[in-house]
Amino acid sequence: MQTTRQATREGSRHRSMAGNGHNTARHTEPAAPPNTLSHRTIRRFLVTDGDTGNGGAVGGGTLLEWIDEAAHVVAAQWSGRRCVIACVGNVHLDRPIGVGELVELHADLVYTGRSSMHILVTVHSRNPNGADADQTAQCAIVFVAVDHAGNPVEVPRWTPVTMLELQRHRQARIRIRMRQRIQGAMAAESYTAEGTAARTTLRFVATSTDADGTGHVHGGRIMRWIDDTAGACGTNWTGAHIITSYIAGFRFLRPVAKGDAVDVTARIIHTGPRSVHMSVHLTTTDARDRHVVAHGVVVVVAVDERGNARPVPTWQPESDEDHRLDRHARHLIELRQFIEPFTTAPAS
Repeated sequence: MQTTRQATREGSRHRSMAGNGHNTARHTEPAAPPNTLSHRTIRRFLVTDGDTGNGGAVGGGTLLEWIDEAAHVVAAQWSGRRCVIACVGNVHLDRPIGVGELVELHADLVYTGRSSMHILVTVHSRNPNGADADQTAQCAIVFVAVDHAGNPVEVPRWTPVTMLELQRHRQARIRIRMRQRIQGAMAAESYTAEGTAARTTLRFVATSTDADGTGHVHGGRIMRWIDDTAGACGTNWTGAHIITSYIAGFRFLRPVAKGDAVDVTARIIHTGPRSVHMSVHLTTTDARDRHVVAHGVVVVVAVDERGNARPVPTWQPESDEDHRLDRHARHLIELRQFIEPFTTAPAS
């Protein structure tokens, strides 16, 4: 396991995040065509005590870092370039992943744009003794290949061959339109002091241990920070142990560099019978202004001592902004119903 983890981290050494300028910058020539086996990778390991949190289960942030690492390996292999993360799709976990479970991360290229690579990461987890049923979760991540100046570069076109690849290629293309609808709905909302909802903010400085070889913080660590803040907000609201159930619509707008002052704020926008929905924004501050770096939606569930979902206190919107954001959360829930799951393949 240690060898696999180390290899994955080494593959993540040259990461940073996409910025707004990538949409308008010129495209340079692509790298040499990749070999035929570079469009997928598999990571396998057993979950240890060091992988879990206080509740004895793998936290959402840890899982997102694993997913990011596996996806980045494929993006870097295929493009032969430095790759930055642009956005992360939906990931849903039916149950927590505990110590001793065997985890497999299958990362597969499913679509390429001019400079983008769409990677599907499928998470298989099962207890080796058969005590728990197998679980499969999916997460789609989009990376952009960039040159040394941070400008996007063309990537070799990937052509699906097998029936599974053809199905996933079609599903990835459909998801592009749905992702644009979700991102448009999220970008249209504003968050001001008028809102009365409970919120939690974590403030810190990005250190060298957070950064990669380029001096930028990789996407997996950013997502861990977002999940940690949502977890703190959910715990404060429910007064109970919580687990991450759903993560949606993560979008990365600019990089975080070593030494940046970072604020991560989670704000409740909706509650269900057993769930708390939060919008989370990560910002950095310089001498001139505050910049939004990334944002997304995290849904947590409160659980009892047996790990079963328990009721949560109901949040009642008060201000106009509260009501608007509650409607926004309900709209996102409706949009998610139209997202077609990727066709799955059995774990090897």
